[in-house]
Amino acid sequence: MDVQPIERPAGSFQQPVSADRIQAVCRRALGPDTRVVSAVEMGLGMYNTTYRVTVEGVTRPVIVRFAPAPDRQFVSERELMRNEYATLPHLAKIAPLMPRVIAADWSHELVDRDYMVQTLLDGVPAAEGLSTYPRRSRTGFFRQVGEIARTVHAVRGTRFGPVAGPAYDTWSQAVTASLHDIAADLDGLGLDAADLRKAAALAVEHAAVLDGITEPRLLSGDLWTVNIMIAADAPEPVISGVFDLDRTLWGDPAADWPIRMAASKRDERVAFWEAYGERDESPAAVWRSLIYEIRHLGAVRLERHRLGGAVGDSYDAVAAVLAELT
Repeated sequence: MDVQPIERPAGSFQQPVSADRIQAVCRRALGPDTRVVSAVEMGLGMYNTTYRVTVEGVTRPVIVRFAPAPDRQFVSERELMRNEYATLPHLAKIAPLMPRVIAADWSHELVDRDYMVQTLLDGVPAAEGLSTYPRRSRTGFFRQVGEIARTVHAVRGTRFGPVAGPAYDTWSQAVTASLHDIAADLDGLGLDAADLRKAAALAVEHAAVLDGITEPRLLSGDLWTVNIMIAADAPEPVISGVFDLDRTLWGDPAADWPIRMAASKRDERVAFWEAYGERDESPAAVWRSLIYEIRHLGAVRLERHRLGGAVGDSYDAVAAVLAELT
């Protein structure tokens, strides 16, 4: 078997999987006579370890994704792959855009990590492919992202929080718990989490504002260019697939990542709102959006640290938002 891992420093968060484990996983998922020809690690993702696997006698490769080992997962990112799998029945409206799950295994019998085997999506990653188009032609892409986000946000739930749980009766409880989880993760890394705890205290103090959200809606969690495929060689960007929606939760659509990203710049991405609809700019909605921004910044701080990046500027960013809240 030809295995092509990504070379990373020793101790990196993403850990490779041996050739014999990949072979064993594919035999369980695809049949006992399966013979893996090659496994090429794909580098776009920053959480799971993902391989494009070619199987003897099968024309189309499959994708094999391994979650981090349980002892390497943050509290705020626990069992994300299981959360993604639990979300699939709620994403039927965008099923044609998503990879099909061939097998999912949480048993840890073959490898001490959760894994999924999925079909390969057509197209090229939007994070790379968009740069080949002139900026003026990218508005259609962001309009499509708005349509997908609107479709996902139309799905109704019954309780708040991650799709796979834990579930909360109110939105304020879910938001506060999320902030506390991120703070606990920062503590575990030896990083200051006082600003996240201050935000959590404000969420409790102003629970009535957060609980103006009474109907849980499905949030994609991470829908943006890094998790989107576009058609190859199309005259304009056309979305051909979405993937890795593992941070889904039930809550306020305004707290979703694509809302934050669409609002972050006044460039071609403003076309997002043409398809999605207008934002709620009431005082209560603006206050909630500031709490959501701190939650996003806390999650970004964790991710940057995990990847070996600097986190100092995130403290200044959170301080600026806290100043607006208080």
